[in-house]
Amino acid sequence: MREREIDPSYVGTRLKQHRYTAQIVNWWVISGGGDTKTEALQELQKNFATVKVEKAKDGKKLPRPGTHVEIEFASRERVNAHAELAEDFVRRVLNLDWAFISDASSLWDFHHAETNESLIARIKEVYGVDVSDIESAKLSEILERIATTQSSA
Repeated sequence: MREREIDPSYVGTRLKQHRYTAQIVNWWVISGGGDTKTEALQELQKNFATVKVEKAKDGKKLPRPGTHVEIEFASRERVNAHAELAEDFVRRVLNLDWAFISDASSLWDFHHAETNESLIARIKEVYGVDVSDIESAKLSEILERIATTQSSA
């Protein structure tokens, strides 16, 4: 359990700052946050249960508590199919020099706004492609849409 300082200048509303963070030792992947220690522990329990179910679906066991858990990155297969476009997208839409993008990455990972509207508008401006109907906002799906639209033009 850790107590964190709240940044009083933070004005975002989508991503809430929590005073307390609870985490299983050496397991960076599962944590919980809350304004009280109890809330943080309850969030940790909820997230633990979710991960336990996901691991069971994949036929994997949970590691013993306290053991070091390696970071497991999501696949990049779909993103790598459009590697040059992905690099261009990072620079021209996300306005970043570089970013790690996996098949699970979404527009939500790159801003604090309440909606994806500004990035969706930027995609339309840069590539001439409307992606507002891609509910997941996953970059792999967006890149595939852009690539398909560009190849048929």
